[in-house]
Amino acid sequence: MNLCLFDLDDTLIPLDSDHAWGRFMIRQGWVDAEEFDRQNDVFFAHYKAGTLDIHAYIAFATAPWRERPASERSAAQDRFMQEVIAPQMRPAARDLVQHHQQQGDLVAIVTATNEFVTAPIARAFGVAHLLAVELEKDPGGNITGRIAGVPSFREGKTVRTHEWLAALGHKLQDFERVSVYSDSANDLPLLEMATDPVATNPSAPLEAIARERGWRILRLFD
Repeated sequence: MNLCLFDLDDTLIPLDSDHAWGRFMIRQGWVDAEEFDRQNDVFFAHYKAGTLDIHAYIAFATAPWRERPASERSAAQDRFMQEVIAPQMRPAARDLVQHHQQQGDLVAIVTATNEFVTAPIARAFGVAHLLAVELEKDPGGNITGRIAGVPSFREGKTVRTHEWLAALGHKLQDFERVSVYSDSANDLPLLEMATDPVATNPSAPLEAIARERGWRILRLFD
């Protein structure tokens, strides 16, 4: 068995699902549009620059919806998938995931976006294993706005991957080939533990690194 790990945003889909969810909440009237948009764009710029405070971002990003009724949250998830995500799920990305699955690879999506936003997307791709930012819940099951455990961001992606493999009774050395697909230099720690790192729709910084190191460059959305 081989291992295949996919980043999600700008890798399997040509947008950032977290940022898009923020825009979606504006359209729902859940937030003050001008102020939320301003803060959301600042956090997004920090993510792109590799300077994001993931804990501050999760507190901000979950505040508009975490106290809403479960039925309202679920309905919004469904609409977001139908209106925003589904039209961006391109055949090339679906085919790539299915290719690895049909080879018998152990496949996971490893993303710095939280589980509320990304769980429906992973299901839509037919990927059973999702390593996303996990949201802490209080004893009553309410989301607190804090992160549970290690966030799957930068070096945290490698920590979460090793924890997940151990829970399945595996370790990285069990796999002859480890493929990692990502667009972002934020994922260098994950890419560097792969035997087959693939810079996928790469940002300019990651493309420069990939060319220097001789990594494969894949453009799914051209």
